Amino acid sequence: MPKRLRFTRRFPVMLTEDAYRRLRGFADDAGITQDEALVFFFENFGSVTHPENLGHRLRLFKAELEDRKR
Repeated sequence: MPKRLRFTRRFPVMLTEDAYRRLRGFADDAGITQDEALVFFFENFGSVTHPENLGHRLRLFKAELEDRKR
């Protein structure tokens, strides 16, 4: 039996325009809401990320983070 989808937590999320556009596009393509898309990503994080690429992409992101904040 599938788990019931209950939204029990709310938190403000800030996204870049590119991230928001990709989230909105994914949700539209999948036929789900943006909230449901975020739930999907976080509940299935291990299977939607490539474990070998994740660390590398995170290091690149963190290296650019200060410049992106300006």
